[in-house]
Amino acid sequence: MSGSKPTTGSVGVDSTKKLKISIDPITRIEGHLKAEVEVKNGVVVDARMSGGMYRGFEQILVGRDPRDAVQITQRICGVCPTAHATASSLALDDAFGVTLTDNGRIARNLILGANFIQSHILHFYHLAALDYVNGPDTAPFIPRYKHNDIRVSKDINDLCVGQYLEALEIRKICHEMVALLGGKMPHVQGIVVGGTTEIPTREALNAYAERFKKIKKFVMEKYIPVIYTLAGPYGDLLKTGVGHKNLVSWGVFPMDSKGNTLLKPGVYTDGKDYKVDPTQIKEYVKYSWFEDSTTGLNPTRGRTRPEPGKAGAYSFIKAPRYNGKPHEGGPLARMWATNPELSKTGQEALGVKKLRDIGDACFSILGRHVARAEETLLVAKAVEQWIAQATPGKETFVPAAIPENAEGLGMTEAPRGALLHYVEIKNSVISNYQITSATIWNANPRDDMGQRGPIEEALIGVPVPDVDNPVNVGRLIRAYDP
Repeated sequence: MSGSKPTTGSVGVDSTKKLKISIDPITRIEGHLKAEVEVKNGVVVDARMSGGMYRGFEQILVGRDPRDAVQITQRICGVCPTAHATASSLALDDAFGVTLTDNGRIARNLILGANFIQSHILHFYHLAALDYVNGPDTAPFIPRYKHNDIRVSKDINDLCVGQYLEALEIRKICHEMVALLGGKMPHVQGIVVGGTTEIPTREALNAYAERFKKIKKFVMEKYIPVIYTLAGPYGDLLKTGVGHKNLVSWGVFPMDSKGNTLLKPGVYTDGKDYKVDPTQIKEYVKYSWFEDSTTGLNPTRGRTRPEPGKAGAYSFIKAPRYNGKPHEGGPLARMWATNPELSKTGQEALGVKKLRDIGDACFSILGRHVARAEETLLVAKAVEQWIAQATPGKETFVPAAIPENAEGLGMTEAPRGALLHYVEIKNSVISNYQITSATIWNANPRDDMGQRGPIEEALIGVPVPDVDNPVNVGRLIRAYDP
């Protein structure tokens, strides 16, 4: 579906009065999410994001063999299971005291890299694009808002719809690339504590490389250009949806055994850059359906104890804070921390060389799409290098015994944001497991201090000229890829 029908109960009233709009569910996302916004004088003045599904993986994992966690946690998400497999395996690597071989590191990068590219292409073409172009008057392109603010010419519209269909094939090829080294997709079997189970053969790497050529061509010649093409008719969306302007990235894609990563770790708070300090992360639950006794805890000491129906709460998403403040995760955060040069197309379109040169326009609906597209190309170029660096027939796995008692922390990135897994092992089984998923950083509710979550804050000021067709609310939310 292109958009859920908002419910207001007061259509046609004076625009100077507050009007509440509830969009439930938010469509074209992966998961269960509801938005409630208050509109006055044609703009959003307050917002609440509600995650209505309790997953309970933290309870499922208690008492299990630690090695099960890599497989079980992948079921958190069908779009980015490889990110959860990576975070879980990193936590277990830490607990088991394992250092990967270079070939194991590269194999993991190739598996996750293909999924990253697939996820970004999925996000724009099959989840977000219908906020900017109209498909045919048939499913899955309808139903949609009656007045959905489509501004592109027919030629551009038809071009994008054609790419929408082509992107389905491109995503299938990305899945095949994951399966060549990871065994299957979704929910790969080949990522494990200690590396990967599949030693890459020359045949497998050649098959991966042949498929990759089509992927890179699509990214460079279609995905990147169409993002900048939209910046013309939708230029105002480079000024809409600012938010807190605080960012977190844990870093992803290790380039060596020394901790250097392709996409850099970093924290950006109140206009200043900081190094990542995991002790500064705390999760608050005053407005979440979890026991108040668990609020304000670092994930390494966290507990997940649901309390459905808790007075004043409105979400099953906890509110993570870094150094006490809300922070946004995702491609914008990673690209801000990394600050790479833009593609040639991006430099020509924006007249700047590096991502941070874009400035405040990054913190916008369309700015987040630009960051995601540019990141896709950056990852694609790295994948090309990893294909050349992988050694056929060389070991990718380091065996290690299950420790009797240990702790492990895995911090990486899912396509949609910063991802953390923590495992505590006692008597050789999992005694505590905590997951701070990527979307939790963005779609969380207010915290104990009353601070809105990042999406909630970014919605403030978003134009809603027609309360029956709150197009920009959906555009803003989907720009985060929740």
